[in-house]
Amino acid sequence: MHISVTFRHMESTEALKNYAEQRTEKLTKYLVEPVEVHWVLSVEKFRHKAEATLVAKNLSIKAHEETEEMYSTIDNLVAKLEKQCKKHKEKTKQHKFHEQDGASVRYSDPAEGVVLSDRPRIVETENVYAKPMSLEEATMQIELSKRYFMVFTDADTNKINVLYKREDGDFGLIDVSTK
Repeated sequence: MHISVTFRHMESTEALKNYAEQRTEKLTKYLVEPVEVHWVLSVEKFRHKAEATLVAKNLSIKAHEETEEMYSTIDNLVAKLEKQCKKHKEKTKQHKFHEQDGASVRYSDPAEGVVLSDRPRIVETENVYAKPMSLEEATMQIELSKRYFMVFTDADTNKINVLYKREDGDFGLIDVSTK
């Protein structure tokens, strides 16, 4: 992170410069790529003003704050920048980036610069025993268990079937056959 501090209409103090740099370091948890921050600190009569411009990859944030004391002005301005950085990071997390042909979905976190996977992860595995039963029994089992699907072996044909409940309340049947 590259930080520069400019003083206008006031004497430059190392303490203010270090304070602004120290407070700006708080933003690194939201921005991973190289970041440039330019501070302009000024005084007009009794108003202490601070302006900051933050430039990063695909991001440019400007903020302005003024109070009666320079340290609180810097704190308030960093809070504004932090809020905008959080908003940007959340927005980029929600996006799913598609490849040019649109055939596969790439799940990534561009703020972190990391591609997680070309496909969704399997987060839960359930082993199901396909019990032999009739279609009517499977329908009754789904309604009693409040589940959305049932894997069973058809008692008449000895084939594995999947019975699932549709959104309209009816049932769908997948008949699994092997060649």
